[in-house]
Amino acid sequence: MIEYVRGIVDELTPTQAVLEAAGVGYALGITLNTYTALQGKSQARLYVYESIREDAYQLYGFFTRDERAFFQLLIDVQGVGPQTARMVLSAFTPVELKNIVLAEDVRMLKSVKGIGPKAAARIVMDLKDKVVTLAGNLSAGSGKEESVATAPAVVEEAVQALAVLGFSPAPTHKVVMQIVKDEPALQVEQIIKKALKML
Repeated sequence: MIEYVRGIVDELTPTQAVLEAAGVGYALGITLNTYTALQGKSQARLYVYESIREDAYQLYGFFTRDERAFFQLLIDVQGVGPQTARMVLSAFTPVELKNIVLAEDVRMLKSVKGIGPKAAARIVMDLKDKVVTLAGNLSAGSGKEESVATAPAVVEEAVQALAVLGFSPAPTHKVVMQIVKDEPALQVEQIIKKALKML
């Protein structure tokens, strides 16, 4: 079992990081929270979850153990797979998700693509007791400042990331363009978070 990968950040997109360690490039699926934390870093350590199926072997990387712990809790919920869990952790930070679960805020969970009323209720029911043990270890976020990219590049990167998450490019582009028009100073991960709640 791989606990973590530490190495050079060779490639970074809102949905994937490639870390080079000992001459091997590890492609890891990431959340927007991890993407934000990796901004500007030349080296990093990501905690790993290995998703092994008969037809696929996928690595997921998380900047903190807490985020990985939430990911593992989510995929243990019936009907929630790794892709949906990653989308939940892209829409909310671990702290936000903990508060949503403790408040039994099913409405907020339903705002994430792939989470219907039944799945949202199951997440709350299954995680409510479990997230309490994580409560003392969670931090609010990286608090890191990032530079603003040019609008066309931001739009393209956001649309590509959302396409990887399963959204059709045409309606996604329209939503992203509207977000950029309304709030041109937003970072790409902020745009994607907004789009996840609008699509």
